Amino acid sequence: MKILLIEDERQLSKSILTYLKNEKYSCDLAENFETAQEKLELYEYDCILLDLTLPDGSGLQLLKQLKENKKSDGVIIISAKNSLDDKISGLQLGADDYLAKPFHLSELGARISAVIRRKHFKGNSSITVNDLEIHSEAKLISFQGKPIDFTRKEFDILLYLAVNKNRIISKNAIAEHIAEDNIQFFDNFDFLYAHIKNIKKKLAAIGAQDCIKSVYGMGYKLEAL
Repeated sequence: MKILLIEDERQLSKSILTYLKNEKYSCDLAENFETAQEKLELYEYDCILLDLTLPDGSGLQLLKQLKENKKSDGVIIISAKNSLDDKISGLQLGADDYLAKPFHLSELGARISAVIRRKHFKGNSSITVNDLEIHSEAKLISFQGKPIDFTRKEFDILLYLAVNKNRIISKNAIAEHIAEDNIQFFDNFDFLYAHIKNIKKKLAAIGAQDCIKSVYGMGYKLEAL
């Protein structure tokens, strides 16, 4: 799952990013309005953590643009503004949740999980494609009840394909999803090919062959029968 943190307080953003990466999330950071706007135009996120007070603009304006552009990313407002009017304004503009600063990171993690469950798993904590079951929060994958050992990147790729099952997902979209803020350092898809090859090999070894289809010139698809 991929998260965008829009936060200009460096110590706080550092703490949040460390916590989320320990929880196995892929994370991007935007420290101002302009950077956040650029990332929101380019990428899709499973959850956005949005500070309302940015040095060069308003988080509410970003939220308004997000909804005007019909983006479906989950949004949790994290703000030192704790008035009822601020909460109502954020939720009426389309935020999924509102968490006032200061907060415990574990509470933030629980709220992120809740937003992702509602967004991708119909309120559950796992998604099933054919006999493949992926537990988002426990970071476990099993086939016909048998657990499979995947690396974090392999897990992220398979979950991303499962959430978008029966859709062809471009190599570029997958690369962006797993590369966090480091996509500029990759000048080819060799790292993605290696991960896909390993995933297919591990699935085939346990009997789940041909789950992932390679679509020539386009990308990959996880087919639900």
